[in-house]
Amino acid sequence: MTEPDDVDLGRVWVGVAAQVWRRRPGPVERLAGRLLRSAGLARALVTTPSLLLGWVIATVVVLAAGVLATRGTGTPYVALCAPAVAAAGIAYAYGPGIDPAWELSCSMAVSDRLVLLVRALAVFGLNALLGLGASVASGTATAVTFGWLVPMTAVCALALAAATLARSANAGVAAGVAGWVITVLSGRVAAGRMTAAITEAALVVPYLTVAACCAAVALFATRITREAS
Repeated sequence: MTEPDDVDLGRVWVGVAAQVWRRRPGPVERLAGRLLRSAGLARALVTTPSLLLGWVIATVVVLAAGVLATRGTGTPYVALCAPAVAAAGIAYAYGPGIDPAWELSCSMAVSDRLVLLVRALAVFGLNALLGLGASVASGTATAVTFGWLVPMTAVCALALAAATLARSANAGVAAGVAGWVITVLSGRVAAGRMTAAITEAALVVPYLTVAACCAAVALFATRITREAS
């Protein structure tokens, strides 16, 4: 049997194989697709490493341990740990080597910056909700319960800037965690208490300034990535 001149059977079978092996979107991905109005962006979102079930479970376990430690000692470990946990999640939200959708995001018509923005907001929002729930469960004061949200923004922006600039999630985690540890220890030395980094109103403006500068660095780094691609 000869192959018709006007039919490319190789291309046809490639299409058949793509339909057979294509992973069908789940309910979360379909919902994300409707909200974002982009199937490719939804696929990039649901494949975010720090939004996968294993990572979320690990985050919950760490915060639950913080709740138990807070109740047992009176030290607000949840508020002190939540920014570092969120920074690690942000650093592992985007980048070559750890992101299964890296090639997809580089080939999509959607810009790297939009993928980065959607993923970062999703990771930040989830960690903020988990952290707030853990803080409320630990029974800490209101100032401590909500005081870590602003420094968490700064630490996450620092981790994201380092990860995108160095193109290494580990570098982002190291920068975010180190920055937060130094901030907490500096607050303890200056004010004599561990909670100074999350309760001092004078630190809000510096936190927001750091967050804005690091966000600009992350946007610049993704522009470099797109041009290199």
